[in-house]
Amino acid sequence: MSEQRALLCNTAEAVFVEAAAGGIDPIEAAGFGQLLVPEAEGGFGGDWGDVFAVLRIAGAKIPHLPVGELIVGGEISRPVGAFIRVAQAAGAMDAALAMSIDYVNTRQQFGKPLGKFQAVQQVLAIFATEAAAVNVAGAAAAAALDKAGGDADVALFEIASAKLRTNKAIGQATSIAHQVHGAIGFTQEYDLHKLTGPLLDWRSDFGNDAYWADVLGGMTAKMGGSGLWQEVTRRG
Repeated sequence: MSEQRALLCNTAEAVFVEAAAGGIDPIEAAGFGQLLVPEAEGGFGGDWGDVFAVLRIAGAKIPHLPVGELIVGGEISRPVGAFIRVAQAAGAMDAALAMSIDYVNTRQQFGKPLGKFQAVQQVLAIFATEAAAVNVAGAAAAAALDKAGGDADVALFEIASAKLRTNKAIGQATSIAHQVHGAIGFTQEYDLHKLTGPLLDWRSDFGNDAYWADVLGGMTAKMGGSGLWQEVTRRG
């Protein structure tokens, strides 16, 4: 992570803590709406990798606030909206995973922590794999957007792949998170629902599984077998 991005993320962490209680105003006041605006025009001069990093934090800390919409501004296209939801989901899944690990390491059953049971370890390993896949797919989509100069249509292959992978991961992740928490995970008083609720909503936002599978399938079918391989390696 570059020094500039690290500073940006540290600022986001601090501002989002304030925003959790005060709403979107502190985020606007901190200038996050200028993140993609060039420095020559008075903005931060950030790139889509910066947007991904900030939205990961937003997804973990303030999933209920429209930070992505503030950063991008204006009318948001379906691909850009899909990218926003992927980034937020990456952060929310990481936070839910951390919460689940903490819970099973402190909750005792038969005289030892739940995290010591192999079955629990196995499902959390699946959860970690799903979260990692979303983070990698989202980072690839951000890199594609930067390479395309922010043109989401040019980066559509990576965005479609990331949103479809994220949609599928959300189903696994939310199920496991509630499973390892047991009954407490379903209560209003426990904070898990503040992450899993938005995650389930984001799964259908800006295109559900069927929509992005159709988009990706149509693109790959047009390329053909050898064409798909050439395109994947070119983009990679």
